[in-house]
Amino acid sequence: MLSFRFDPSSKKRHLSKPLSVSNTSFLTNGLNENLDRRKLLVAGAAIATSVVIPSSIIRATTVHTASVPEAKVPRFGLVTYLWGKDMDVPTLLEACDYSGMTGVELRTEHRHGVEPSLSQVQRQEIRKRFDRSGITLIGYGSNCEFHSSQPDVLATNIQLCKEYIHLMHDCGGSGVKVKPNAFAPDVSRAKTIEQIGNALNELAEYGQQYGQQIRLEVHGQGTSELSVVREIFRVATHPNTTVCWNSNHEDLIAPGLQANFEMVRARFGETLHVRELNLNDYPYQDLMNLLVKTEYTGWVLMEARTDPKNKFEAMKEQRAVFDSMVQLAINANPISNATPSK
Repeated sequence: MLSFRFDPSSKKRHLSKPLSVSNTSFLTNGLNENLDRRKLLVAGAAIATSVVIPSSIIRATTVHTASVPEAKVPRFGLVTYLWGKDMDVPTLLEACDYSGMTGVELRTEHRHGVEPSLSQVQRQEIRKRFDRSGITLIGYGSNCEFHSSQPDVLATNIQLCKEYIHLMHDCGGSGVKVKPNAFAPDVSRAKTIEQIGNALNELAEYGQQYGQQIRLEVHGQGTSELSVVREIFRVATHPNTTVCWNSNHEDLIAPGLQANFEMVRARFGETLHVRELNLNDYPYQDLMNLLVKTEYTGWVLMEARTDPKNKFEAMKEQRAVFDSMVQLAINANPISNATPSK
């Protein structure tokens, strides 16, 4: 059987045995026709070189052969809050390429300037930039919320979310993050939960027409409890509305991380959020074990809260920590992660 090896610092993936020409399509499929010389050299080196760590750490490129299992692990990317908030799009793409963060969620009102005010020409330019870079535009981080007891405020948030859906459709993203933020003080909890769920259903139906997933971030006072999120999704039954796990301390309250995780795991979407993985203020290794065990293949997105001087190096460090945690999780779940490729 072929063994795989991965160098997190270079993002190169290699096989320990030479590849036949028929098995090298994963190196060239999807590459832009205008691929630069450096990336062509990297692709060529992947055939000629050997290095060592299981390729299952990364899912961005998967080898499909009859004898090699396909990795069932998450991918790693960035939310522009906070480390990317002052980066324009070219700088953001450069930082992601350097660090090995292969996808990005753009938070609204940051320097990247990707907002509904962009013209169609500008939106197409954003799409082209991401396509050329090889970095995935995962989606948009909005501040849309649906708990207000004032009908006009609720309607404004729903309409704004629809504008973000169009924005991501045009720019090449795949979804919009929204959030509950609180319980309205002048109505019952049950009514607020129902209102949030109904708004999500409306947006999920609308977003589906444009290929955009609606991702509810676990957020807000009271509404960040997983039992509350579960109740919201008993109303929000549309399959295109999903949970964006947010790595809150509320995840750890009774009945505990695993039970809270299991409450909502079936409704996970393509994204979840973490903070810096090496701060030791949240059981990220336990979370990674659960993700690998349940074969989550979406995006783990770092939503930083510190302010390192060198963001490029800080991002690269987080990538290395993520790779290490995923490998430990694979070691802890060897059977669940060895599903034959299809």
